[in-house]
Amino acid sequence: MLDKITHQLDPAWQAHFEHEFAQDYMLKLQAFLNAEEQNGQLIYPPNDQWFNAFRYTPFNQIKVVIVGQDPYHGEGQAHGLSFSVPDGIKIPPSLRNIYKELNRDLGMKIPASGNLEAWAKQGVLLLNASLTVRAGEANSHSKQGWLTFTNAAIQHINEHKTGVVFLAWGRFAHDVCSVVDTTKHCVIKTSHPSPLGASKTGKDFSAFLGSGCFSQANDYLQQQGKAPIDWGL
Repeated sequence: MLDKITHQLDPAWQAHFEHEFAQDYMLKLQAFLNAEEQNGQLIYPPNDQWFNAFRYTPFNQIKVVIVGQDPYHGEGQAHGLSFSVPDGIKIPPSLRNIYKELNRDLGMKIPASGNLEAWAKQGVLLLNASLTVRAGEANSHSKQGWLTFTNAAIQHINEHKTGVVFLAWGRFAHDVCSVVDTTKHCVIKTSHPSPLGASKTGKDFSAFLGSGCFSQANDYLQQQGKAPIDWGL
């Protein structure tokens, strides 16, 4: 199942995936996912969307990485991009706050859709730490190997690219991005945009609401001689 997916990716991702898919942890993860499907477990997103983050954002085009934790576990919500939902699906609370900060920071109109594909196609890797979840069971696949896989993807970006912005929203994302070399890249740490976290501050991070993280990201990209992201949707 997973092997077929590599052929849908650009060559730079393909080589990395083929190496990871050969590792023991990934073989165990594949066996687990096969067993889930054989046992009739409903898994989100559908398996042809598990790797959408990598499919929409070729390796050589990555400018920004936004780390999420788990796919949405409600019907029709998850489609392989962190924080994003397909057109026609109610916008989740965290994404509402993301839009609120976009409006405050850059004056962007609040979108009617929660679909972030337009960001992905501009070089924003919308990467969840786990790429699958059981329907209705948050974090149900998080200890099966996905975190090892996504950490390896982040390390691959860290080592083989320069001038990437990592938007680390919340403690989990802070930990995932702790491997990033800040002499080569920019890590912008804020609280999580969820209603419970969006206004929290900490010793080494600002509140998400009021952070200006989108304008900060674009300023850094332009300093690197790269085109800024058009965050409008």
